[in-house]
Amino acid sequence: MESKAKRVVAAVIKQGDKYLCMQRCRKGPGYITEHWEFPGGKVEEGESDHEALIREIKEEMDWDVYVGRKLGTVYQQYPDFSISLTAYLCKGGDGEFKMLEHLDSKWLTKEELPSLNWTEADRKLLDLL
Repeated sequence: MESKAKRVVAAVIKQGDKYLCMQRCRKGPGYITEHWEFPGGKVEEGESDHEALIREIKEEMDWDVYVGRKLGTVYQQYPDFSISLTAYLCKGGDGEFKMLEHLDSKWLTKEELPSLNWTEADRKLLDLL
């Protein structure tokens, strides 16, 4: 089962003592729509995790990120697909990001993170912080 999991990467972007949280838009299955996540996306064929993260953040937020150390990988089985989600600690680039594919964004401290309605996979990442 795990071999068929989609490889997905997440940027855990930290600024001071706060982490960037993004709210997914109203598309896709109900169990992930409008839930909160760390930004990122699918790793394409032949792409490294770092390349995927840089590309995804550029596409979704028109922002450059600096990819740091790997925080860990979680596995999540959803009703109709499964993912292997690897998170990296990242630093945001210069300037502000744009919300091209998200409804909302928040900068929260580690203690505030559990208050959001996270996707199941991203909720598991909170334990890695």
